[in-house]
Parts: sequence; C-alpha cells; structure tokens
Amino acid sequence: MSYGRFGSSLRDLPRLRHSRRRRASSWDRTGGNDDRLTVQPGATAVLADIEGPGSINHIWCTVALPGRDVPDQTETDYLRRLVLRITWDDAAAPSVLVPLGDFFGMGHAKTRNFVSAPLQMSPQDGKAFNSWFHMPFASRAKVELISELTDQPVFFYYYVDYELYEPGAAADITAELGYFHAQWRCERPTDGIAQGTSSHREFQCEGENLTGDGNYVILDAVGKGHYVGCVLNIRNLRQTSDWNWYGEGDDMIFIDGEPFPPSLHGTGTEDYFNTAWCPTQEYHAPYHGITLPGGENWSGDISLYRFHVEDPITFTESIRVTIEHGHANKRSDDYSSTAYWYQTLPHRPFGLPPVAQRAAIPPS
Repeated sequence: MSYGRFGSSLRDLPRLRHSRRRRASSWDRTGGNDDRLTVQPGATAVLADIEGPGSINHIWCTVALPGRDVPDQTETDYLRRLVLRITWDDAAAPSVLVPLGDFFGMGHAKTRNFVSAPLQMSPQDGKAFNSWFHMPFASRAKVELISELTDQPVFFYYYVDYELYEPGAAADITAELGYFHAQWRCERPTDGIAQGTSSHREFQCEGENLTGDGNYVILDAVGKGHYVGCVLNIRNLRQTSDWNWYGEGDDMIFIDGEPFPPSLHGTGTEDYFNTAWCPTQEYHAPYHGITLPGGENWSGDISLYRFHVEDPITFTESIRVTIEHGHANKRSDDYSSTAYWYQTLPHRPFGLPPVAQRAAIPPS
C-alpha cells in the first residue's frame, strides 16, 4: 500500500518525493540566542502563515512563564489560558480551537512524560509538546497562539514543520483529503443526579439509559470525514470513602443521524480507552493510554486518550461521539475533552468556552 504523493509511514519512506520541506520557528532573527517569542497577555501571535498547497506534518513547542516557581506566581494554569488556533484555506471559522496543553494530549493544565503515536509530551517533565498529525491544506494555513492570560507574558518556543507540493496538487488535496480539525468541550460539572435514598450500588451501577440523551458529548460534527480520536479529562468531584470509580459510563457513537442504539455502542469508559477493570495505573501506548490515573479511590484528576489511527470512524453526513458520565449519567464530575477528526470544508463552526470556564480547578 502507498500513500501516493501525500503522507508518510515507515513502509512509505523509500518513495521518492517532489515536495519541498519548510519550517516556521521562533529562531532569533538577530542571530543571537533569544530563540523565542514573548507573547504578552491578551495578545495573538502568528506562528505560521503558509501559502499552499502543502501539509503541516509536525509541530513542536514549549512554553513557560518568565518567573517560574516563585511563591507569588499567578495564572499557573496557563496551558488552559493559551489557545492554539488553526485556519485552513481562509475559511470563515478555524478548524482547530483548543487550549494548548489539551491539544497536545493532557488536560487539567498539567504535563507528564508520555508517548503516543500522534502526540507526545517529552522531558523535562512533559514540558516539550509534539504533534505528528498530518494537516493538509490547498491554499493557506494560518497557525496562531492566543494568550488569554491577564497578568503575565509567556515565553514560547516552537517549530511548525511542513512540506509544500506542486501547484497542481491543490485540486487533488480538496478531492482526496480531509482537513484536520480539533475541538475542546467541557461540562463542569456534568448533569448528574443526587444519590438520595438509593444505595451505593444502585447509584453507581444500576438504572437504564436507552436513548443516549444526557451523555457527555465529545464531538458533534456535520459533513463528510472520519473521527480519529480524543483525549478525555475527568476530575472526580464525588466525596466519599465508598467505591468511587468514575468510569461505569458507556461510549455511544452515532453516525449520520442514526437512532438509538448506535452502530458503535461500548461497554464502559475504561473499555473505550482500551484498558480494563477500573485501572489505577499510568500507561501509554501508541493508540491509547492513561496519562493521569487519579489518586486514591480514583480521586482527583484523570486524563485518558484513544486514537483511531488504524480504525478511523467514517461518517458521510454527521457524527456524534458521546459517553455516559457514570452509569446512566448519574455522576456529576468535571469533564472536558479534545476531539480530533478530518472532514471536508466548510465545517460547522464551533467556539471555545470563556477562560473562566476553562480554568483548571485548584486541588481541594
């Protein structure tokens, strides 16, 4: 199998290419060693503005507050207050609009060393971010970093690596390839119910959901394309010494407006993320992992990823990717997510919740 003139893999490396490799980066234009941008609070920095046809195939970056690790530091959740925005072919709305840390694979404005196929956080302490998602475009790619900090600037170092194709490739890109999209969503807290007089088992494990109504929505898109995965972040808000597993919720993916039950109905949160038996261990593999497993009794912050690289989920008209928040949507926890997919343009526009709604919840 060959990818033709677009894309790459180990089996495709011997293919001779006619593209030209280019890079946009934060190198010091004076020839010195100040190889970074200083992005002021409230400012937007253009990281790359590229005329196509071409494809972005790697993004690396790292970011820090100028006064790191000082007692009076504020806005330490800056990975939720910085936003990555990418717009293809002068579209009216961006196709990528995600807080920076969430885009690169982990929520809660935290970093950890982890390795997956498309996304990685690398040492020191996961503070170097990498994306290998291929992002083709026909005429233009604009990559921006938006700061929604109010008090401090950030130091930002980056590469945007891309290749340019011959002009005649533009028609083939629009005909053959989907445009990369990524969206962040949240529900804080999810709309659960009070335990009331129910027993602990009844609250955690019993009841019915035969519609999918009330599920947490990871993606709701219209068009033709394929869903390629997500990162799901949960903060366990239930204070109890009883069994406090957050993940009895099933995944339900509705394709092209189909009714319940959907074609893709799963059996539990850990099952969709390809683990088992209420895991408490950190784990990372090419296509699935647990970067934050939570604390004792599944308390605190959890972050999970599942990438459909070998098994993308195709849709012709629409897709709705959902998951229950606890069995039958009974639990009220803090949920947020980043969905990744490819589709034709134009897409249905989406926004981003205000920074106060995105801000990381401080530890209790």
